[in-house]
Parts: sequence; C-alpha cells; structure tokens
Amino acid sequence: MTKTVMRRLLLSGTAAIAGVAGGQAHAQAVPPSAAATTKAGTEIRNVASASYSVNGVTQTTTSLPSILVVDRKVNLVVERAQDADTQVSLGQVGAAVAFRVTNKTNDVQDMLLDPDQNLGTIVYVGTDNFDMNNLKAYIDTNGNGQYDLGVDAEATYLDELRPDESRLVFLAGDVPTAQLSQLAIVDLHVTVAAGGSAGTKGAALVQTTLNVINQDAEVDVVFADNDSDGIGGDGLHDGQARSYLAFNVGVRNVDLVVTKTARVISDPVNVLNPKAIPGAVIEYCIVARNSTLGVAASNVTLTDSLPSTITYVPGSLAVGGIGSTCLLDGVPQDDDTDDGVDPATYKGSYDTANRRVTAIIPSVPGSTTLNASFRATIN
Repeated sequence: MTKTVMRRLLLSGTAAIAGVAGGQAHAQAVPPSAAATTKAGTEIRNVASASYSVNGVTQTTTSLPSILVVDRKVNLVVERAQDADTQVSLGQVGAAVAFRVTNKTNDVQDMLLDPDQNLGTIVYVGTDNFDMNNLKAYIDTNGNGQYDLGVDAEATYLDELRPDESRLVFLAGDVPTAQLSQLAIVDLHVTVAAGGSAGTKGAALVQTTLNVINQDAEVDVVFADNDSDGIGGDGLHDGQARSYLAFNVGVRNVDLVVTKTARVISDPVNVLNPKAIPGAVIEYCIVARNSTLGVAASNVTLTDSLPSTITYVPGSLAVGGIGSTCLLDGVPQDDDTDDGVDPATYKGSYDTANRRVTAIIPSVPGSTTLNASFRATIN
C-alpha cells in the first residue's frame, strides 16, 4: 500500500471526539444556610465520558472516577436571647440571663460552654463592679424559654447540635449582698467541638494547617466564624464565639420616710376634748411612706421603744393600715413575739421585757403609705 492510500484511509476514519461541557457557575446573592450546604465528609464523585466515531461507528469511553471529600466549614453564632439586662435584687438566688447558640457548621457538632465574667467592660455600657457567685451554664431542659431553678440542667457542653440547630443556654448564679453591687457583666463563651458521639463531650476542633494543599480524600477543618466581640475575647476564624449580658441590681434604695404621731383619745376626767393627764390613753401612729415610683420597699420593720412614763395597752397593736392618719385600722396583732406562726400577712408584737413594740410590713409599694398603730396609758 502506498503512503498516499494510507493517508486517505486514516483521514476517512478520523475520530470525532465530543468532550463533556461544564456548566457555568453563578454567584448566589445570599449565602446558603448550613443545612442547605453539603455535609462534611460527603464524597463528590465525578466520572467523565467521551463519545467518538471510527469509520462511521459510534464509540464511547469513560474516565476513572474523581473522588473529592467535602471539608468541614466551621461556624457558629452566639447571641443574646433577651432584649435587656436581667434586673436582680441583692442576695437573690438563681438569677439568670439567656443566650441562643446556633450551629452554622456543615456537620453535627458539640459546643463547649464556658461562663465568663469581667471581659465585657470595653463593649458594654456601664461599670462592672461585682461578680455573680456560682455562675454556671444551664440548658433549657423543659423548652419553656425561661430559666427554672432546680429544673433546667447544668451543662458544660451542648450535645450533637445539627446544622442550623439552635439551643437556649442560661447563665445563672447568685447575687451577692454587698451594698455597692450594681452591675455584673457576664458572657457565654462557646467553642466548636467534635460531634458524632451522642452523650460524649467532644474535644475542641483544631483547624487544618492552611498552608497544606487540600487532601481530596480527607476532611479538612476550616474555621469560618467572625470576630463576635471585637475586643480579643473572641478572634476571627478561631472556632469560638461570645455574647454579653449583665445582671443589674438597679435601684438599691427607695425614698422611705417614717413618721410618728400621737393623739389623746381618752382621759379619766374629760369626755370631750381629753387631755394628756395620768390615766389618759394615747394612740400612737407610725407611718411608712415610700415615695419612689414603681419600686417597693420589702420587709419593712417598724420598732418603737416605750419610755417608762407610759404603759402599753395589751392587744392594741394593729399593722397594715392605709394612709398617714391611722384612721383606717390595720390587722389586729397578738402581743407575743413568736411572729413566725402568725397566719396574717402583717405581723407585730410587744416585748414586755424590753418595752418594745415591733410591726412588720412585708412590702410597701412605691407611692404608697402604710401604718401601724398601738395605744399606751400615761402613768
């Protein structure tokens, strides 16, 4: 066969090879949620194919599969779950603030919980001047959205958070009794940890070294979280996040004014216009007025020590009258000092040995006046 004939045969049987066309990528206007993204560890398996013809006969061939394992894109959000600080009272037990933790990673993750204090003074308005006692993290066990002392479980981590799943976490503790206490700034520090083993606290994730070429068959760890506080308590792309709230003692005192008046209601001589002579009966009126709007004064205890010139009239004590004149009598009291067994809301007693009258008012609401009254005879 001549070279010319051979060339013609080859030209007539030239293979027409058709490649696989790749689709054009389009940028998304809104980043997909973690739940919508591909789960870490998922294999992306591709096979390329080609078709061609030889002497009019169609042929096909395929490549070996290309296998790529999706890496773990680590992200999380820690945010306040309440609009304002928690108002507390001195000595209050089990006060709480609420945060919401959301897993934005494309896999199931544990979240390590770290209650912290004293890091928020740069980003928070106010002067942090006390620490909460026994500050711990708790999970909303019954799902009612509020902290229930003795019900919600203490926790050091969130177990098996699915992509885009959120859970409510409380930081709860006890308020000290120091009078200077006013504001305690606290924060919930959360670190992404290994998931996949229910009931077991995973270890904090470690990012794959970024200067290493991507390993197609391995799950690399890439931190994609933001700097949530901007002060160094949490950094950019470190697998951690923080959010801040505060316990505010608020008003620590009220404008409570106590006054005492006396009027002669009888004497042994005069029927009308009784005078303060020996044997006359005097009614004493002790008035407690709270002028602070909206803030109650609690456990108000009024005491009055009687001079030796008068004698207490047994059974004359009444507590809880309304107003400043004692014309509307309060609840009658017995004279014994064992007030713990008294069924009434208001309590009172007379201590014979110390010649002292005591009246206990559980609460004097703001802009309210309550009183206690008793009688004594001039010796």
